[in-house]
Amino acid sequence: MSRRKKATEEPEETAPGPSRAAGGCVLAALVLGLGATLFAFLGTAAVLVVWAAGGTALWRAARSMPHAANPAPPPPPEGAGPAKPQFTIVEDRKGHCSVQWQKEGA
Repeated sequence: MSRRKKATEEPEETAPGPSRAAGGCVLAALVLGLGATLFAFLGTAAVLVVWAAGGTALWRAARSMPHAANPAPPPPPEGAGPAKPQFTIVEDRKGHCSVQWQKEGA
C-alpha cells in the first residue's frame, strides 16, 4: 500500500525565483531607454551627461579598489641569497643590439 501511495503522489512544483539575467536585461533596457530619451531632448548636452556619468563611475571604481589587490611578491626561499640580475648589451651586427641576462655569481 505504501508503494501505491508513493507512485500516485506528484512532486510539488515550485515557482522559479527571479533570474539575475532577467534583472540585468530589465536594467539594461531602462538605461538604454533613459539614454535615448536624454539624447532626443538634450542633444549635445546629453553627450556631456554620459561622459560625466562614465567619469564618475570610473572614479568610484578606482577609489573602491582594495589595497590587497596588488600584494607584495612572495619572499625568496630560505637559504637563497638576494640574487641580483646582471645584463650585458651586445651588438651582434651593425645597428642591432641584444641583451644577455645572467644572475650574479652564475
